[in-house]
Amino acid sequence: MEEFFAEGVDVISSGNHIWKRKEIIDYLPGQPRVLRPANFPEGSPGSGLYVGRAKNGVGYAVLNLQGRTFMAPIDDPFRTARCELAKIPPDVKVIVVDMHAEATSEKMAMGWYLDGKVSAVLGTHTHVATADSRVLPGGTAFITDVGMTGPHDSVIGMEKQGILQHFLDAMPSRFVVAEGDVQMNTVLIDVDESTGRARSIERLNFRLD
Repeated sequence: MEEFFAEGVDVISSGNHIWKRKEIIDYLPGQPRVLRPANFPEGSPGSGLYVGRAKNGVGYAVLNLQGRTFMAPIDDPFRTARCELAKIPPDVKVIVVDMHAEATSEKMAMGWYLDGKVSAVLGTHTHVATADSRVLPGGTAFITDVGMTGPHDSVIGMEKQGILQHFLDAMPSRFVVAEGDVQMNTVLIDVDESTGRARSIERLNFRLD
């Protein structure tokens, strides 16, 4: 993560794998630009909301949420979103929400729930970019899933053979991160900084190897 920050990344959001490495527990409280889902239970290390200033001086906020459908039964992301948004200073208009969730319906519901209240609701978690990017009527840019940055010559980032073997025999199999055809799926959003309303959202894909 420190390497990402050194390359110019402003904020890193996360999801259900945030606790997979124990080192993160001590790291999060001292690095507010790394977010864990805000709807983890009270007392969890770190924060799910970051408010800062872009390089051009514009105030912005990033909120990280995690869905509950087909995922861990944590706190309600909808009520959490309402509470966290109330903490953002009124002069900060540009607000981006990472909705890390399995179910398409839950991510879409969050987009409609926050339409007109935030600049963008960006779905993550399923590793496959969706073709439904649009600006909702209230001015919120939305996409069900941004996609994946990583090796696309794979099964959602893992070497194919281990995944295929697991599907064939249902036995435990070691999953190894693949290496080929590294791509970055992303979106480019144009936002009116005075109102926080999105003007457009465009899906982009870059080959990195």
